[in-house]
Amino acid sequence: QSMFYVGARTIEELKSRGFTHLENLKISDRAHVIMPWHFAEDRVLDKSTGGEDIGTTGRGIGPCYRDKVGRSFAIRMGDLYRGAFPERVRHIAAAKNGWLSTEDQIDPEAVIQQYATFAKTLESHVCDTTEMLLTAAEDGKQILFEGAQGSLLDVDHGTYPYVTSSNSSGVGVSNGSGVPAKFITDTIGIVKAYSTRVGGGPFPTEQDNEFGQHLRERGNEYGTVTRRPRRCGWLDAVALRYTSRLSGVDGVCVMLMDVLSGLEEIKVCTAYELDGKASDRYPSHVDDLRRVKPVYESLPGWSEDISACREMSELPDNALRYLDRVSELVGAPVRYVSVGPGREQTIAAHATAGA
Repeated sequence: QSMFYVGARTIEELKSRGFTHLENLKISDRAHVIMPWHFAEDRVLDKSTGGEDIGTTGRGIGPCYRDKVGRSFAIRMGDLYRGAFPERVRHIAAAKNGWLSTEDQIDPEAVIQQYATFAKTLESHVCDTTEMLLTAAEDGKQILFEGAQGSLLDVDHGTYPYVTSSNSSGVGVSNGSGVPAKFITDTIGIVKAYSTRVGGGPFPTEQDNEFGQHLRERGNEYGTVTRRPRRCGWLDAVALRYTSRLSGVDGVCVMLMDVLSGLEEIKVCTAYELDGKASDRYPSHVDDLRRVKPVYESLPGWSEDISACREMSELPDNALRYLDRVSELVGAPVRYVSVGPGREQTIAAHATAGA
């Protein structure tokens, strides 16, 4: 199913449940639309790294970005409401069908009809969000931007080619929204109390063993979209420090602390060993990242169940020591701590007045 369909369906579901003020939902007219041919291309191109899975969700996002950069076959939300849209779909479908397999051939007339229906459902929500956000920022209004993926999946600064198609680190906020960096006054980095990765690519602290499985089950570490099991391991402070610097993090929110409960010993990777030398620098090339050996520091664990804690003072001493060490390694204070999936299970530690 197209992501466009999912968006339209979600709005209808919200309406059926009695949600009001849906007029506040705005979709950028500059947003690129995932089309049916993008799913087919995703299946064909997923093995482009020479056999190792780069971790695509199979939802056509990569091919959509490829068309965005290529420009000739791109369709943006605003295009759906232009008279030239049907002919554009026919033109693109003809080109794509030239190399797609027989079972993946695109029927342009069906696509035109289907997307016209979706466009009508979303029409009242589509607008120039760049202008809207710029005006709000210039008027001094508070704006909250939320990232959707890990910083190491950043197409320019992550573990390329095992990355997503966009700038998923803090540097992507401005180019994704159109709001200049000068308006961004506070950045909170979200990190799990341990490390995870889904799909292929280097993972220095991975625990491909019984302990890794323990983390996976305790933390319900399965992909949100694909339900693929995530790879799990000890917290990698080298990677964390790098991404915190990259995103200009002012404070940290440590999630899933409760997953570590019951461990006698907790390890944190504080450096890498590469070619016999220790370094706290995160390698820029995946070949080097594959060869590093993690240098671990051991910290005492805690046996207590912390899921009922609502104040920092209620956490065990060793849990507090762990958080202090994370803060020290990152170079930023811990602002929030999560001890469970519920909203009430997030503890404010050193929140600022504007947080």
